[in-house]
Amino acid sequence: MHANCHATCSTKCLRERRYLRHFNSIIRASLEKGVPNKALSQFKVFLLSTPFRPDRWTFALILTACLRSSNLDTAMEAHARVVKHGIMTGASVATPLFHLYLKHDRVAEALLLLDEMLDEKVDAVHGNLVIVKLLKSGEFDRANRVFKKMPVKDLVSWNSMIAGCVQNSRPKEAMSFFDRMMGSGFEPDGFSFSSVLSACARVGARGYGERVHRLMLEKRIQLNFILCSALIDMYAKCGSIDAAEAVFNSIARDNVSIWNSMITGMAIHGHGSDAVALFSRMESEGLAPDGVTFLALLTACSHTGMVEEARKHFRMMTQVHGIEPGIEHYGAIVDATARAGLLDQAYETIRGMAVEPDSIIWRILLSACKRHHRPDLGEVAINHMASRGSGDYVLLSSIYSSARRWNRAAQVWDSMKANKVRKKRGMSWAEVGGNVHQFKAGDRSHPETHDIYRVLDSLAKRAKMEGFLPMTELVSMDVLEEEREENLNVHSEKVAVAYCVLKTGPGTEIRVSKNLQTCEDCHEWMKVVSKVLSRVILVRDRIRFHKFEKGACSCNDYW
Repeated sequence: MHANCHATCSTKCLRERRYLRHFNSIIRASLEKGVPNKALSQFKVFLLSTPFRPDRWTFALILTACLRSSNLDTAMEAHARVVKHGIMTGASVATPLFHLYLKHDRVAEALLLLDEMLDEKVDAVHGNLVIVKLLKSGEFDRANRVFKKMPVKDLVSWNSMIAGCVQNSRPKEAMSFFDRMMGSGFEPDGFSFSSVLSACARVGARGYGERVHRLMLEKRIQLNFILCSALIDMYAKCGSIDAAEAVFNSIARDNVSIWNSMITGMAIHGHGSDAVALFSRMESEGLAPDGVTFLALLTACSHTGMVEEARKHFRMMTQVHGIEPGIEHYGAIVDATARAGLLDQAYETIRGMAVEPDSIIWRILLSACKRHHRPDLGEVAINHMASRGSGDYVLLSSIYSSARRWNRAAQVWDSMKANKVRKKRGMSWAEVGGNVHQFKAGDRSHPETHDIYRVLDSLAKRAKMEGFLPMTELVSMDVLEEEREENLNVHSEKVAVAYCVLKTGPGTEIRVSKNLQTCEDCHEWMKVVSKVLSRVILVRDRIRFHKFEKGACSCNDYW
């Protein structure tokens, strides 16, 4: 009896295997003919009409059909059956499912699948796909964990992390990844260099950027327009507009992006006339400007008070070159008008725009209202904002504080808290001794904090002796004068300058980058300190460069 039972089971198993092979060949034929939906229909008929259980190859084919037809629901159903039947999750089953999850932004499911299919090890191909998805969604820490788990990393892995650091505002880490990549024996390519140059530009790491440039020359990297633009951008944003021009003049300038980078560099350095002249040169060499060109040009005019020149080029953009102005171009023309103190004209420009003004446009007007002491128009601006960031509340609060309207300033802060808006913290960077150091407003986490604040206190006293008076009216709190002064004295760019004074010799140029626009108090403080120290202090804020020297600023107090 036992023998007969065994024979019956063997016959049944054999029949099942034959049937599955036949069915799998039908599914495969449908895939080869490019009709994945037909394969899925055949699978549904199979499930309803046969007593047999699909095998690993069946699921591999069905999941491939799901991927090709982008059928997530059927794929998830098949995945559930794979788990239920305890079928081993090999690459043939897991790979199409993995790609489908990523295609539908189901990153969590893809990560869980990776752990199963690779026994908690991630290979380069699949790991890279997950890393890119995570970085695009801003999940840097999760991407970094996947990267660390990968036993084998390729150049794409490293490049993804370097670029991801830049995209997620982690420029210091981008440089660290670049160094580690080099230490691991990988040869950087053009993508590696363009990403790390962008990181250098973010924090003003000129020394590091120069080393990267030398490395590019040593390795004879072919300079395409992307790398040329990145080099110009790096030097300009690191404070060396002359070096940016040297690169610009030494390369083939056959792409508009290269010209755009140079005009943008001139804009942030406040070289409005030079930017206009370069634009004319570009046209004479036969290159057609694009929307980015005009945005850079309008910004250059805005930063130097060239209101009529800005208006002329705005008209030229539409009437001569047929470029439809975007919201950013309107923003630049409003900025040029408002910076010049023509606030009512700026307001009329906004009201006459051909497109609906967004929060950025109103924010430009609000910022000008702070500088030109117009709380009435500031209220109009903020009331038009559909979305308000922390900076908007801070601006309006500062407008009221400047007018010593403490109750109104306090109401703004209360509204900010009620809407659960967190103030963006000021952050500055300084490159000293080949290393980039980061400072936050009031932060005391730096290992040399004691000495930094000793120098900072000394600079504050020397500035006062030179006639500097802290602008305590800018502090949006109804507190004692001493507390207001202390609040101003620990702004991140002041802390960064103190560190540079501590670590560099007399006469050395001080270079600092900041994530926000520098305030009026810091601007005046820098002018006085540059005179006291007989040093050049170069500060790049969110808007432009300020070169402080002998008690004056290159912006001529126009920023």
